[in-house]
This record gives sequence, C-alpha cells and structure tokens, in this order.
Amino acid sequence: METRNLILAIVLSVGVLLLWTVLIEAPRQQINQSIELSQQDSIGEVTELATEELNLIEEDLGIKKQSFETLENSLQSSARVNIDTQSLEGSINLKGLKIDDVVLKKYQETLDKDSSTIRLLSPINTEDGYELTFGWLKDKNATFEIPTSDSEWRLISASNTLRDNSQLDFEWSNTTGQIYRTSISVDENYLFSINQKIINKSDQEIVVNNASQIARKNAPTLSGMFILHEGLIGVLNEELEHVDYDNLKDDGETLNFESENGWVGITDKYWLAALIPDQTQPFKAIYNYDNAYKAYYRSLNAQSIKAGEEFEVNSKVFIGAKEAKLIDQYQEDFNIYNFDLAIDWGMFYFLTKPLFYIIYYFSGISGNFGLAIIILTVITRIIFFPLANWSFVSMAKMKMLQPEMTRIKELHKEDRQQQQKALMDLYKKEKVNPISGCLPILIQIPFFFAIYKMLFVSIEMRHAPFYGWIQDLAAKDPTTIFNLFGLIPWDPPSFMIIGVWPVLMGITMYLQQKLNPAPPDPIQAKIFMFFPLFITILLAQFAAGLVIYWTTNNILSIIQQWIITRRTTVKTN
Repeated sequence: METRNLILAIVLSVGVLLLWTVLIEAPRQQINQSIELSQQDSIGEVTELATEELNLIEEDLGIKKQSFETLENSLQSSARVNIDTQSLEGSINLKGLKIDDVVLKKYQETLDKDSSTIRLLSPINTEDGYELTFGWLKDKNATFEIPTSDSEWRLISASNTLRDNSQLDFEWSNTTGQIYRTSISVDENYLFSINQKIINKSDQEIVVNNASQIARKNAPTLSGMFILHEGLIGVLNEELEHVDYDNLKDDGETLNFESENGWVGITDKYWLAALIPDQTQPFKAIYNYDNAYKAYYRSLNAQSIKAGEEFEVNSKVFIGAKEAKLIDQYQEDFNIYNFDLAIDWGMFYFLTKPLFYIIYYFSGISGNFGLAIIILTVITRIIFFPLANWSFVSMAKMKMLQPEMTRIKELHKEDRQQQQKALMDLYKKEKVNPISGCLPILIQIPFFFAIYKMLFVSIEMRHAPFYGWIQDLAAKDPTTIFNLFGLIPWDPPSFMIIGVWPVLMGITMYLQQKLNPAPPDPIQAKIFMFFPLFITILLAQFAAGLVIYWTTNNILSIIQQWIITRRTTVKTN
C-alpha cells in the first residue's frame, strides 16, 4: 500500500507540473505585458525618509506621459556618441548622459542566419524603454544645481566613439559654480567603468550623494518557467534578493536595503543590466514601481565638498550576456560580492555550477556540448557504479523470487500480517532489500534537476548544436512523431511535439523497466506500464540536452542491469 501511494504521489506531482506548464505557463508566455507610459527626467534629492526620498526623486525624474516614439526617431532626436566594441554596439545619449542604446553583437534572437542581434537597452520613451542613468542627489533646501535628464552634456574627448578599453570624458557645468565630469570606459566584453567627479569652484560648501538607477518601462515576456527568476535582482546585506515584476507592481511596495557591498540590477534569463557601487563604501538600494520598474542605489553617507575642492567616485556597470566564466572573472578581479549569483543556479547551486564547469571543460575537449553531456553521464554512472551494482543485484534477486513471493501471498491472502512477516523472512533469508532499487533513483534526482537547471539558465547552452536535427540543446527536440518526424507536411500544436530523442528515451525507459521485477500489485503494474509513455510526453517539452542525458543514462543502466541479471541467473542455476 505504501509503495502504491508513493508511486501515485509521484505520478500526480509530475502530472500537476505538466498541466501547469501546458495550461498556465505556456499561455502566459504569449500574453504581452501591459504598457505603461512614462519617462524619467533626472535624479532627485536626498531626504531621510525613504518615501519622501522616492517622491523627490520621481519629482525630479519628471515622469511625463506621452506616446511611444519609434526607436529610430528616438535615437535621432538627441545628440549621441557611439559605442563600438567587440561585444557591443549602440550609443550614449548626451541629454542626461544615459546609456540607453545597447545591442549585443555576439547573440542573435533566433538560429536563423538572418536573425537580428539582441537589443538589450533602448531609450526610455520607446515601447521597450530600458536605460541606465548616473547622477547626484542634493538636499531639498540646497541652492546649487545638479545635472538632470534634460541637461545637455558636452563630450570633451577627441574621439566620439567608445571602443574596447578606451575612455570618453563628458562635462556639464552649472551657474552656481560646480563642474560635473563623468568618464566612461568599457572592456572588450560587458563591463563599463564609471568615474564621476565634482569640481566645486563656488565659495560655498556643498553636500551631495552619488546615485545611479536602472529603469525599465515594461516587464518583458518571461521565459515562463517557475524555476527561473526574471526581474529585479541584487545582492544586499550578503543576501540574494529576487523581486518579481508582478509583485513589485501589484503590491505598490517600495523595498529598501542598506548594504556594505553588493550590487543591484534587472535580469532576464540570459541578459543582465547591473549597477555595481564601490565595494568599499556602504550604500542604500531601493526597488519600486511607478510607471517604470526601478532598481536604484545611492551612497549611504553624504559627501561634503568644500569651496575649491574636488570629489570623485568610481563604480561599474554590467550590460550584457550572463556568461558564467566572465561573470566569475569579474567577481574575482573586482571583488564584486557574490556577482556569480546573477546566474540563477538554483537551490542545487553546489551541484549546478560545478556540473556546468565540468560540461564546459569536456565541451572544449570534444568540441560539442552534447558530447560533453554524454561524457558527464558516463562519469556519473562510474561514480555511482557500486551503488547501482548493489541495487541491480538486489532487483535481479527480487525478480527471481517472484514465484515464491506469489506463493506466499496466496498462502496467506487472508492474513495480511502473516503475509508480511513471511515476505520479510524471505527477504532476510535471501539477503534482499525490496527498496534498494529506489536508492539510485533518489540519489540521482538532484543531479537530474541540477543538469536541467544548468541547461535552462546557462547562455553557453543557448543555440548550442548537437548533431543532426538538434541545433539548440537548450530547446526541445523540434521533430515530432505526429508528422512522422517531418515526412508529413504538417505542423502540429506545441504540446504534440514529441521528437526522436524523447521517443528514444521512452523506449530505453521501457526496456529498463522490463529488466526489473514486475510489481505484484496489479494497480502498480498498470501504473508502471504507462509510466514510460507519461515521462516521454512530459520530457518531450524539456530541453533536448536533458533528454539526451536521460536517454544515455538509461542505455548505460540497461547494459549494467542486463549484465548483472545475467550473472545472477547463471550463479543461481
């Protein structure tokens, strides 16, 4: 009874997962997020209370409702300097000195050779508005001027293009005796270095806080799987903070943090925009929604700049693809606290990340991530060989004992207690553990989920080909049995996409099942009979790399189990 209930619980749980994916998550991915009309104008003023502070910031940001502009018109409507590096192209808006035009050169939207490259940032007055701004805060009663989003900055560098490992310098001066200078540089990848300086040429002392903000007008269409966080993110107070778009917008809540180190940002499945303050200075971070999703920080301690003095602050900005090795390199080189958590490795972090690096290493040797997954599967089988060996031996003995077990059940069918006692005596005599077959499966479950998570979140797997028809290991097998794997010119619905690899997985699972002793309970036997079909339908919607892993694992299990069963039978005879 207990075994039957366990099996039913597993089947129902997996069924709920499948129904959720097909009926709720899939349709939700097709719904466009609501459009909010907003535009930010500047960074506001410092106050002691978070609510007052945000109100002042938003007031200075001057959110204005207007119609969306086209990307082309928006880019042409303001003076700009170009960004052109190995990894990025785009421009910096001199009005407000915003980074609001960034395209990732190395990544395309789809596998189509004519597909457009990934656009990450766009001007805030466009439909996909997404920008980074840098500025200063002042007390509400202060009389000196700070730059706003309407301030026209002046390029003071000879070059008008930001290239790899180069720097551009910008300046804005006011009528109250302060000169503001900002220097922006970028490496060959995705890390910008920002230096902000104030030269106080007035005859009075001024007090400022440094601040930076990421604003995203609308939530994007999410990847749809609840195992992945997409939204506002950060590491604050040495804790990873996940803030969902819906929760922030619907709750109308402002989240405040004070932290000694860390970072704030907005993340997609594969892309990230992050603000990284000086890791030696404390700061205050704020997340909120009001006509835009905002991840914002300011220096916790106000800085006094006396007449005739200067003050400067350095920070960094990440705008790009969440490449694991690069993220780790930045974390180590610049001491960015837990920057690697920008990649959602999940609750099995201690497995998922090492597994990724193992597969990454073997992909370098084999030249293919799919082959690397197969190599990892073989290594995993070798590691768990002693446990699997003990389990298969026990299952082989169980299969041979089935006639005697059936006889005992018939003999004591009216006395359940005596039946159980007789079966336990038989197990003890033959040194058989009836639950031993479950142990290898239970132990491999974390590896299964870790590999699934790794395939789902790592950009290195995105568009990574295997062989034949598998051109993207992170996507499901595109073929389907319902059009005879492409022989019939018909495109079935998404939920009917059951490809070659899922079918192979189902067949290997069925063969593996046949090598195991059949459950004595008829109900259990029927459930087990349909289980390979059920798993085939379910896993057909998952990443092809995961199905390849499971199929390979099944094949190795079949070989090992067949050899052990054969030896056990010969020995008994």
